[in-house]
Amino acid sequence: MRTYSELIQIPSFIERYRYLRMSGTIGEATFGFDRWLNQTFYRSPEWKKIRREVLLRDNACDLAHPDYPASGRLIIHHMNPITEKDIVERSETLLDPEYLITTTHDTHNAIHYGDESLLVSDIPIERYPNDLCPWRL
Repeated sequence: MRTYSELIQIPSFIERYRYLRMSGTIGEATFGFDRWLNQTFYRSPEWKKIRREVLLRDNACDLAHPDYPASGRLIIHHMNPITEKDIVERSETLLDPEYLITTTHDTHNAIHYGDESLLVSDIPIERYPNDLCPWRL
């Protein structure tokens, strides 16, 4: 079982990603026809409260890595896949911050589909004069 306590011991962003990677298949249904169930859960006051707590704990950084401040749409990711049964029975891991992490939308997709190309690159972009002025290229 993946945990926040283990994750934050991993120093590099890419290794944190690899720790969480699930390598799923695009379009693979996780809830099938019962998707309404997880959507109802993600709109609940309990989820909204824990989501805010996790965002604050992680300082709104992607994978809680201090060198990767996140912006845009942030997702609180269950490090271990949840099931319909988890939601219906309100499993103890469902709302436990130990099993949740802040991600960006791209990082979240990379975790689920195993595509490292979606991640923010550690390599700085090489800049050159007027590279942001298309009419001066």
